[in-house]
Amino acid sequence: MFKGSNVALVTPFKDKKLDEVSYIKLIHFHIENGTNGLVPAGTTGESPTLNHDEHQRVIDLCVKESKGKLPVIAGTGSNSTEEAISLTTHAEKMGANAALIVTPYYNKPTQEGLYQHYKSINDKCGIPIIIYNIPSRSVIDMNVDTMARLYELKNIVGVKDATGDLNRVNLTLEKLGKDFIQLTGNDDNALDFNRRGGVGTISVTANIAPKLCAEFQKFSLMKDEKSQSEAENLNKILQPLHHSMFVESNPSPVKYAAKLLNLCEDDVRLPMVKVSEETKNIIKKALQSAKLI
Repeated sequence: MFKGSNVALVTPFKDKKLDEVSYIKLIHFHIENGTNGLVPAGTTGESPTLNHDEHQRVIDLCVKESKGKLPVIAGTGSNSTEEAISLTTHAEKMGANAALIVTPYYNKPTQEGLYQHYKSINDKCGIPIIIYNIPSRSVIDMNVDTMARLYELKNIVGVKDATGDLNRVNLTLEKLGKDFIQLTGNDDNALDFNRRGGVGTISVTANIAPKLCAEFQKFSLMKDEKSQSEAENLNKILQPLHHSMFVESNPSPVKYAAKLLNLCEDDVRLPMVKVSEETKNIIKKALQSAKLI
């Protein structure tokens, strides 16, 4: 269920409030354009600046509007274990198919602390949990041994690996086996990631190029020579887009790109700010190179 191109959904804002009309439009845009899964309320969804009610609403709307057509992997992480439990149990109650739970940022727990954090959430819920390992934002890095311990628990099923270390895919595959789901959080390394044993991505670029990202994932997961050649061609098309999405901190660039495509406004919440004019030009050129505008 959890493979291919899963979009890390942006959360549209208008007049400083959640723009539900645009958000619903985005969900249906992905249903219609081949996206394999929806991931609301993650980093790209600006979860750090959503209040608790907004966070729940974003998940609720995603589940309701997708109507079972696409799996929903709800972002329910927090650096407070109790808050993560609350968000996860709510997502489960509303019908989310899985929870994406980031390693606790700022607190800097030990590996044992990480284990106990996830175990506590695991013990309180009944839906699959995907670990979100992103050291560049959360400071800590969950090691493969800790992940292996967690995989023994009933609900831990995989990882969104945003370490950027492709060797981690091989190490995880060797230690945890092929049934442990490995999704990359780095669009730019998705081809090599899948070739080493990954099964997909949780993608920023898919917000603006769902068909391209879904097609790329489909071919990259096939083993025949023709499919791999197709994946390489699509990867070349996508690389400028991937790069442009991270010229400034995510999600400001992808929201500007979404605005150019008339998907939503480019409003972000402080401390995030809109992209500079120089970055706008880079994004426009990337969209043009992919024939999206």
